[in-house]
Amino acid sequence: MSISSSAMCKTIETYLSRHPGERDALAGLLAALDRPVDVTARTTLPGHVTCSAVVSDRQGRVLHIRDRAGGAVLLPGPGGHVEPGDRSLLAAALREVSEKAGIAPGALCLTRQMLGSPVDIEVHDVDARPSMGEPAHRHYDFRYVFYLAGKEPPAIASQDGEESGARWLAVSEVTSPTLRAKLLGARLDGQPEPVNASALIHDGQGRYLLHLRDHKPGVIWQPGAFALLGGGCRHDDRSPEDTLLRELSEEVPGLRLEDLEPYASEEATSVDGLSVPVQVFTGRWRGDPDRLPLHEGVLLRWFTPDVLDRLRLSPATRDLIHRHAAENPPESTPTAPPPSWDGGGRTVLVGVGVHLHLEDDEGRVLLGLRHPESRYAGDTWHYLAGKCERESATACLVREAWEEAGLVIDPDDVELAHVVHVVDTPGGPPLMQLVFRARRWRGMPEVREPDKCLTWRWWTQHELPDRLVPYTRTAITAIAEGRPYSQLGW
Repeated sequence: MSISSSAMCKTIETYLSRHPGERDALAGLLAALDRPVDVTARTTLPGHVTCSAVVSDRQGRVLHIRDRAGGAVLLPGPGGHVEPGDRSLLAAALREVSEKAGIAPGALCLTRQMLGSPVDIEVHDVDARPSMGEPAHRHYDFRYVFYLAGKEPPAIASQDGEESGARWLAVSEVTSPTLRAKLLGARLDGQPEPVNASALIHDGQGRYLLHLRDHKPGVIWQPGAFALLGGGCRHDDRSPEDTLLRELSEEVPGLRLEDLEPYASEEATSVDGLSVPVQVFTGRWRGDPDRLPLHEGVLLRWFTPDVLDRLRLSPATRDLIHRHAAENPPESTPTAPPPSWDGGGRTVLVGVGVHLHLEDDEGRVLLGLRHPESRYAGDTWHYLAGKCERESATACLVREAWEEAGLVIDPDDVELAHVVHVVDTPGGPPLMQLVFRARRWRGMPEVREPDKCLTWRWWTQHELPDRLVPYTRTAITAIAEGRPYSQLGW
């Protein structure tokens, strides 16, 4: 699959925002991107895209490799044509440096100044090569700059028949005038800096907040695994802390951390195999993750260090949590304010949920198995339920019964059967869970929201499933015993 024209256009426009005077030089490429041709294919004429890797060591020197086809010419970094398997232009540059210099992507990292944008797009003409059936044409060479992740330059392994004679030259000696000017302007010094920021969030009582990422291999970093919240830097972020705060506002708006401070510098691996320097911050929070809006990923959950081995989690993140837990034992007394008050002493509004207690002619109770990736109680049985918003509780119940299970219930056939006042997590917001019994209904339970519920099933009350939401079990037992109220977590 070829690299999309829209992705290349975005890359070029980002580049031109820094170098607006080069728009005319790239006009031919931009015009080609408007046509139904693959501008990365070497057969596309009169010009096509190539990619190069500009590698800088810890002294700020740039790798040059001798071009055998060009005699004694030293090229500033290995490069070549884009291949069909390259997922991006940057990935093509990484493949070239791996094939022609023997430097693996894991030995390289992005620069804080350029991140994933090309430092230069050089336009040059290529002479015809009749022996290979190639007419004269033009190359648009996208040059990506990388730092060495390690302190010592690796041994350069040349590829027979293409390049050899590697040398490290000072920026002032870079053989390409356009590249030399841009490297000098960017003030690259070869010293890796954090290009990602993450938050190690704890509650002071020995629990850590982890984020389950979407399972999209090749697209999402650490797909389908639990990870710390955070993300990559952008050009307008002034510092790693700015990056983290922006990422949190995008991923989980409303999450406010206390005592935010730098904790550790770590290394991770990107989807392209690059080394990624990460600045890890610690911060304290004591709320209920199910009450937060989550805009990226699948869910948020609290975990204690003793269960981390049961999770799909990177070893580095697991070790980081264990290290922090050893250095910060749980506080002897809870420091969170009483659940009914916020930190300023003001009353916290209580959330209201509605639940349907439905019994068939045999006295069995209807329960639904929640989807494993559900934000609340994944892979667990629960009442048909929903959050009461700007509507009456009975109107909410009637709506949820139809939307979730295709059941038609008349509000006049509903009665309040039980109330559970619950606090799911220490310091979390209190919830008033209203459980209604329907005397009559129409329809058979069906799965209408498969992203939330996998199946509906009738359960006898003396053989309820083991994986059942605790307050649901409490309510079923209380209703059978005729008790109107119970409370949990206080």
